[in-house]
Amino acid sequence: MQDSLFSLDEAPAEGSVRPASQGAQLAALAQQLPDTLRLGTSSWHYPGWATLVWDRLYSEAQLSRDGLSAYAAHPLFRTVGVDRGFYKPLTTEQYSRYAAQVPADFRFVIKAPSLVTDAQLRSGDGKALEANPAFLSEEAAASTFIEPALAGLGNKLGALVFQISPLPGSWLKQMPRLIAQLHRLLASLPALQAHAPEAVIAVEVRDPEWLTTEFIAALRDTGATYCLGLHAKMPPISEQLPILRALWPGPLVCRWNLNPVHGAYGYEEAHAQYSPYNKLIDPDPETRAALARVIAGTVGAGQRAYVTLSNKAEGCSPLSAIALAHAILATR
Repeated sequence: MQDSLFSLDEAPAEGSVRPASQGAQLAALAQQLPDTLRLGTSSWHYPGWATLVWDRLYSEAQLSRDGLSAYAAHPLFRTVGVDRGFYKPLTTEQYSRYAAQVPADFRFVIKAPSLVTDAQLRSGDGKALEANPAFLSEEAAASTFIEPALAGLGNKLGALVFQISPLPGSWLKQMPRLIAQLHRLLASLPALQAHAPEAVIAVEVRDPEWLTTEFIAALRDTGATYCLGLHAKMPPISEQLPILRALWPGPLVCRWNLNPVHGAYGYEEAHAQYSPYNKLIDPDPETRAALARVIAGTVGAGQRAYVTLSNKAEGCSPLSAIALAHAILATR
């Protein structure tokens, strides 16, 4: 959990984390990718990335606090996923400190607080306690997520992702009501373009029951898009593509979260097998090739793409990013 690692109220030590030296081949690879593609990882606080992203081994706490500038120096990384706010909403000041650590051309993919996107309130160990009264709340979405992110990140804001947690079984029979509430939430959000011209609202789900014509209509009507979530709880890319086609033309937001070999509840298993996240353990060339085709088609038509990769996709997200970049170029 990112929130447990450090407080952004602590002033980072300037330049205390240095980037790894990257070869000319990686720089050349990055230069061949389209400007409209923003590729990155899910967070950046992993000591195992020493020599891949960092010049040497650093502690997780130091990387969380001081590593973002070094991360943004990597030739391929023009975005990063910030999941920390899922556990506790971030403030404008915290977002501002993130923005100050990256170059002008960098953009953030921000995950909405669970206060808004989880139907249940949970204990510290994730156990469901009771229904969440703020689930899909219009006021909570604006005040705890959209407004502070806009104010703090400004034009460095890329994608704001409402990742809706798995629903209780009984709620899956209430999809029309839930989609109507989601529609109201999305319609209520303040406009982004005045402060963040490239920003997009995206909705990611973990129950395929959401994927209906009513869901598509709610996204289209409010100018939001579908976040292509690559996770074992969801169908493969080929079965999610009709959603993207129905919303075309528009930007792509994709989060490659978890290798399907671990099953729907395999995060802990993936963590145990892949840590310290310094090599590809379970390469998934089929998913990679399919995602590369979607990216190439999107940016080839002049649309933007925000793509973040988790360590739990193949074992090491920096290496996954390199492999995906090669796969994108191979589609030409």
